[in-house]
Amino acid sequence: MTNPFNQQVIEEFRDNNGRVGGYFEGARLLLLTTTGARTGTPHTTPVGFYPDGGERVLVIASAGGAPQHPDWFHNLVANPRLTVEDGVFTYEAEAVVLERDERDAVFARAVEADPGWAEYQAKTDRVIPVVALHRIPQDGPPNVNAGSMAEYLKVVHDAFRRELALIREEFTTPGVDGSTGASLGAQLRVNCLTLCQGLHNHHTGEELGIFPLLADRHPELTPALDRLRQEHERIADLLEELRRVVAQDPEDTDPSRVLSQVERLTTDLEAHLTYEEEQLIPLLTPQGTSPGASR
Repeated sequence: MTNPFNQQVIEEFRDNNGRVGGYFEGARLLLLTTTGARTGTPHTTPVGFYPDGGERVLVIASAGGAPQHPDWFHNLVANPRLTVEDGVFTYEAEAVVLERDERDAVFARAVEADPGWAEYQAKTDRVIPVVALHRIPQDGPPNVNAGSMAEYLKVVHDAFRRELALIREEFTTPGVDGSTGASLGAQLRVNCLTLCQGLHNHHTGEELGIFPLLADRHPELTPALDRLRQEHERIADLLEELRRVVAQDPEDTDPSRVLSQVERLTTDLEAHLTYEEEQLIPLLTPQGTSPGASR
């Protein structure tokens, strides 16, 4: 049985496309549905994660520094195939427990981003495992947690808004040494680069899919689509500059410059997303529903 706290988080996550309040408010969160190691029954657990670029994300089996690994970790060791919900997509993944050298490097990144992980490790004699979740390619369209194209667009946009807000906040979070102010640790670099790739993929998909579809159905939308394409080019330039600055040698990187670039991207992207929603969502919303309609 799922404990009441987790059940509340799961329900809130699913009802709000990945947004939750309380203890997990503002956190990067996934729902993992694993197969019980002893029972063979599915179990869903909310778990924090770290981006790792590409087609994998990282989760840490800390259990708050408890003496034993959490149940979901035992389940993944016994049955590495699982289902992941990220608030936008639901997909199948394969879990790989990282070997010691890679685990140590990734765990150090996590500690740099949040010193609490070191506190958990200090509380237990076990080596806290780190697990990579590899998305399994599927045939056909992705399983989207939205009931219409309009809702999908809004859900994706809101996910980018949340990630940018998190990245901006991470620049002012105290580091592992207690320092404050802008910093640019290894994990924050990965977060920035993952965001850049995600935005690039989203805009590419729009220009190959939804924009031509709308242009055929709504010729009067041509000026708005032209403007959106121009804004895509502007945002692509900002993303490339952010990639370039983030990829520099750490000793040559000015964190305040990176933060300034993130803020420029945030301002331009928010204006773009708002305009796109104003122009496209009314045309993509099925008659008699709203973009936020329950599924």
